[in-house]
Amino acid sequence: MQLKDSRLEVVHIPALPPAEGQTLRATLVFLHEGLGSVAMWRSRDGFWPEQVCHATGRAGVVFSRRGYGQSQDIADVRGANALPPDYMHHEAWGVLPELLAALHIQAPVLLGHSDGGTIALLHAARHTLSACIVMAPHVKVEAVSIQAIQAARAAFLDSTPQGGRLRERLAKFHAHVDTAFWQWNDVWLSPGFQNFDIRAECQAISCPVLALQGVNDAYGSLAQIEEIAPNSEIQRHAIPACGHSPHRDQPAQTLALITEFLSDKP
Repeated sequence: MQLKDSRLEVVHIPALPPAEGQTLRATLVFLHEGLGSVAMWRSRDGFWPEQVCHATGRAGVVFSRRGYGQSQDIADVRGANALPPDYMHHEAWGVLPELLAALHIQAPVLLGHSDGGTIALLHAARHTLSACIVMAPHVKVEAVSIQAIQAARAAFLDSTPQGGRLRERLAKFHAHVDTAFWQWNDVWLSPGFQNFDIRAECQAISCPVLALQGVNDAYGSLAQIEEIAPNSEIQRHAIPACGHSPHRDQPAQTLALITEFLSDKP
């Protein structure tokens, strides 16, 4: 899909026909993690967004942010076009509203993972939503987050089998793998990002919120969901035996929590 300044990879998931007497419910919009893309929502069990849409009776939209997946590349991403420390604010308050308007989607349910969860919270602070679901969002920078991102950088630069071949693995999901990695890694490790904190913005959220995080998340402590304090209903769940990706580490429990949360939402 062509927006004003970029071309984005967008996948549509049609809603199953509603049961007699029921109306179509708000569309689910999926927001990927810092190294994610449309393709990275897939697992050995299939396309996870499709599973969520079918379980909740909703249509869905999945897209890759610029520089990720099959979306438009970013030239000189480590130089003149490096992401600024407020890049997630720009995605939430600039790009996402433009995309939703182009798709004629009003008051969706946002479902974001990691960076996508942060973007979802920021968007919810300024825009009307039916609900907001976040998995392992970042509301502030923690030492554990920086350590994990430094480790990711080392793994990306290590092309040996012992290093895990992170670059090779990510290249399966991104047309421009270096852009995808460095735009995320560079900004997170930049001095200007170390004071990133959206807890104040979260207080303006007025829609219902579901916040999920793995107990064993290497990218953040449970404070990341405990310190979301919206002006609305919020449900928080710390998921045992789960790392940074609840939908991959504990897919059945994660799907059950989302389905229950959305059961009474428009």
